Amino acid sequence: QLQAYGGGLVQAGGSLRLSCAASGRTISTYTVGWFRQTPGKEREFVGTIIRSVGSTYYADSVKGRFIISRDNAKNMVYLQMNSLKPEDTAVYYCAATARGYTLADRLYDYWGQGTLVTVSS
Repeated sequence: QLQAYGGGLVQAGGSLRLSCAASGRTISTYTVGWFRQTPGKEREFVGTIIRSVGSTYYADSVKGRFIISRDNAKNMVYLQMNSLKPEDTAVYYCAATARGYTLADRLYDYWGQGTLVTVSS
């Protein structure tokens, strides 16, 4: 089971850190992806951290602003969001797959509930 939390309201240019907690699973053995969705739009890939090796990949829209990290001791994955823009406003989800490098949300098997991030201008 995954649980994403840490969303909230932040001003443009600010920062926020989302957390993804895994229970019953060792999170480092899974590739964990972050996705986001706004009403009326398809779910969008944000970034991913690859199982074991911990390599990270990001969507162009967030590259250089968002950082994904993992704390194996705490069994957590984080999404540090910096220089936030109003267009980053969305419900953010973390998801996990036993696959390696995976961008497609349909290939992620486990999903947490979303957490809302609102960026005000």
